[in-house]
Amino acid sequence: MDRLRAALEDPSGIVVSTAAGVLDAARTDKSGWIVPGVPIAVVEARSVADVQATLRVCSELGVAVVPRGAGTGLAGGANGTGGSVVLSVARMDRVLEVNVEDELAVVEPGVINADLNTVLEPTGLRFAPDPASRAISSIGGNIATNAGGLLCIKYGVTRDAVLGLDVVLADGRLIRTGRRTVKGVTGYDLTALMVGSEGTLGVIVGATVKLVPIPPGTPSTLGAVFPDVRSAASAAAAITASRTRPSIMELLDAEALEAIAALLGPEVLSATMGAAVTGGAFLLVQFDGPTAGADAHAAGARLQAAGGTVRVAGSVEESDQLLTIRRSFHRAMEVRGRVLIEDVAVPRSRLADMFDATERIGAEHGVPIPTVAHAGDGNLHPNFVFDDDGTGVPERVWAAADAMFREAIALGGTLTGEHGVGVLKRRWLRDELGDDSYALQQGIRAVFDPAGTLNPGKVFD
Repeated sequence: MDRLRAALEDPSGIVVSTAAGVLDAARTDKSGWIVPGVPIAVVEARSVADVQATLRVCSELGVAVVPRGAGTGLAGGANGTGGSVVLSVARMDRVLEVNVEDELAVVEPGVINADLNTVLEPTGLRFAPDPASRAISSIGGNIATNAGGLLCIKYGVTRDAVLGLDVVLADGRLIRTGRRTVKGVTGYDLTALMVGSEGTLGVIVGATVKLVPIPPGTPSTLGAVFPDVRSAASAAAAITASRTRPSIMELLDAEALEAIAALLGPEVLSATMGAAVTGGAFLLVQFDGPTAGADAHAAGARLQAAGGTVRVAGSVEESDQLLTIRRSFHRAMEVRGRVLIEDVAVPRSRLADMFDATERIGAEHGVPIPTVAHAGDGNLHPNFVFDDDGTGVPERVWAAADAMFREAIALGGTLTGEHGVGVLKRRWLRDELGDDSYALQQGIRAVFDPAGTLNPGKVFD
């Protein structure tokens, strides 16, 4: 601690905190998982120099460092483990540059996703990644987990919007990856490797991100209620096959819709849709751009032909009402009890099969699993709901999760579409990657961090 405070010129403990409340808060994230140990300090870095100094001292002394941003992760990847120094970059929150001509911005890692778009609004440009946590999650964290969100179907995930990164390695060296140009293939793509690396290869201290024009006109939104989730998934596939490209396409199963109805009131949902919604699955579709209105009406006809009861929003207010149904999902889950929010992805053609499997697994293990999906890209978020008795996630919930992960892999899918592996999914990583790929990835990690001090125990056992 003396070495750390001296290196950070912090004798009064402003940058380096050992307060019990600060240490305790760093042990958990939005997943609710709390590490059994306690970190020895939390460093609130204000600059790249602070990050470098912290990593130099900890590397020399063999002390583990856990990089952390806003703490909104869902896999335990930034939770401060026992004996570690938690290195927070949340206070590095400046937008350093907005270049309209080159359609890019340079930001520090602590910039909140939604705040960047507020800054960009007068330029007619935006940062396209749009995770549901955009109001509280930081761009550094979005990059560390390759976050997705509702707009992925049309605009891609975070990796698609990152041009270059400033990264401090485990020993304190600063490297810059990528470029500011549209094209560039010099050397290996270290930028893409860093995106989604969950703090195991380096600490992101700056990002050059790609901006896209805000689509002209007003988005057009429609909602459809189907008798079951399989017919809703088939209808979503029909929208994709029509070669129109929605900006949002979200699917809620019957259990999810029932919980939302209980939260908002069934009469509210019925009024929004103009029909009863009990027992059905809900599909939300939104189009943007100059053809949004025509695309929405064409999609409405397809959904109706597929058996859906369709409501096309006639105003911005009606559009917001339809979006509220989807946005109320997580709040509706929290009302029901403790929630383990999971994240698997399958090929879009197997989306209905994964919904069927999730329903079957929930019944077999006696665990309610209301599920929402980004239907346009096959990413499902099953929510395991259980009573919180203070002892953590029950074994029957993990057994159900185990069955679900294995089912996703068997369907040609993946353990995580956007939340990351962290701690909560590392036991299944080898099952997806295979032994050779697993060993190769461990080798890559060792190149960046030979001593293994950077976020140890995360992603890999």
